[in-house]
Amino acid sequence: MTTSASDPLDALLRDLLAWLSCGDRPYAEVMEAWRTSCPRLPVWEEANERGFVSRNRIDGEAMVGLTETGRRFLAPASSLENHG
Repeated sequence: MTTSASDPLDALLRDLLAWLSCGDRPYAEVMEAWRTSCPRLPVWEEANERGFVSRNRIDGEAMVGLTETGRRFLAPASSLENHG
């Protein structure tokens, strides 16, 4: 059973991962959209801690993408949307 405190964070994590599922995005774009100074909703930090995102360089540009762990976390929500 999950606690109610984690539900909003999990929902935001799924939003971030769905946004990244379309393809890698520049690190600066991800930081502009998802970094927060709110200690109660550390979406970017939590995604990194859980191993949901990867950071690498493509043609010299820092990029962010989904890991297989991130895809698995996102998959249950995607199946519900497709069958709901």
